[in-house]
Amino acid sequence: MKEIKKIGILTGGGDCPGLNAVIRGVTKSAISRHGWEVIGIADGFEGLVEPKGRIRELTLWTIRGILHEGGTILGTSNRGNPFNYKSIVNGKEKVIDVSKVAIRNVEKLGLDCVVIIGGDGTLSIALEFYKRGINVIGIPKTIDNDIMATDYTFGFQTAVVTATEALDKLHSTAESHHRAMVIEVMGRYAGWIAIESGLAGGADCILIPEIPYDINKLAEKLNSRSAAGSKFSLIVVAEGAKPVDGDISVLKGSDKGFGIERLGGAGNRIATEISELTGMESRVTVLGHVQRGGSPCSFDRILSTKFGVAATELIAKNRFGEMVCLHNNKISSIPITDAINSLKLVEPDGDLVRTAESIGISFGR
Repeated sequence: MKEIKKIGILTGGGDCPGLNAVIRGVTKSAISRHGWEVIGIADGFEGLVEPKGRIRELTLWTIRGILHEGGTILGTSNRGNPFNYKSIVNGKEKVIDVSKVAIRNVEKLGLDCVVIIGGDGTLSIALEFYKRGINVIGIPKTIDNDIMATDYTFGFQTAVVTATEALDKLHSTAESHHRAMVIEVMGRYAGWIAIESGLAGGADCILIPEIPYDINKLAEKLNSRSAAGSKFSLIVVAEGAKPVDGDISVLKGSDKGFGIERLGGAGNRIATEISELTGMESRVTVLGHVQRGGSPCSFDRILSTKFGVAATELIAKNRFGEMVCLHNNKISSIPITDAINSLKLVEPDGDLVRTAESIGISFGR
C-alpha cells in the first residue's frame, strides 16, 4: 500500500452547484480523518500545465463557509485539455500535447493522488493521466446528469429546481396573455433536466434529444388544448432536442476545435414554428447559465459531501483510477473506464416518459 501524505484537487469543465461542497468534503476528510496535506489546483488542468499562481494549500480554515456557495473556489476551465492544449508557438496559435509538462508538475508538487472533479470530458482526461502513471480519483459532476454508472451527479437536482421555479413563474404570464411559453433548458445530448423540470413544473409539452419530435404533432397538441378552452401552453425544450427530419441546433462560432459544440437555438426554432402552425403568440425564455449558478439545494450539498468523503476513502485504500458514484442510493465506486464509455440518456419508453404521457404531456411523437 502506498503511503499517502499529500493530495491535490482540481475542478474541470463547466461549473455547477455543489463543487465547493465537494472540495470541502475532500479537504475536511483528508485532514481530519487521514492527516494528509491538501493542495488546491486552480483553473482545472490549466493549473497543472501552468501552475504559477495557481497552487494553494487547502486547510480547514480556508474552506470554512463554502458549503452553501455556488461556483468553485478553485476556478475551472473546459478548454485546458493537456493532451490537446491551445498555445502560442513562434507567434502562432497551435494545439499541442503538453501532458508531460502536467505530469512533471504533479511530481514536483509531490502529489500522491489528484482528485479530479468533472463530467465525462474531464474524467476522460483523468483516465489518460491514470494510464500514464498518475494516481487519480474521479468525482462525477454535471448538471446534465448524463454520466453512466451513477444514479445522480451533483448539481443536477439544483438545476432542476431552478428550471421548475422558472416554469412556475412563466405559468402565470402565459395564462395572462394566452401565449405559448417556450423555455429552453440545458442538458446537451440528454433530456434529464427537461423531463424532470417539465414534470415538476406542469409543462404541457416536453421535447428531449432522446425522442426526435414531429412539429406537426406538437402543433396538434397545442390546438387541442385551445379547442378545449386552454388558451396557453408551457413547452420545455432541451437544448439538444431535434426534429425527426433534422439536426440539433448549434450556435455559430461553436468551438469544435476543442471537441465542444455550443448547443442553442432549439427554443427559438420551436417558438417560430408553432406560431406559424397554430397562430398562437409565443415567447421564449432561455435559462442558460442561470441553471449552473447559485447555492446548491440540500440534496446536492449532501451528495457532494458524500462523494468527497468517499474519494478520500478510495485514496486511503489505494484504489486509484476509480470514480465515486451513487448506485441504488448507496455510495460506491467504479473504474473510470466503465463510467465514461457511454452517456446515460433518458429511456424513450422508461418510467419518466410513461408517467408524463399518461398525464397528457406530449413529446411530439
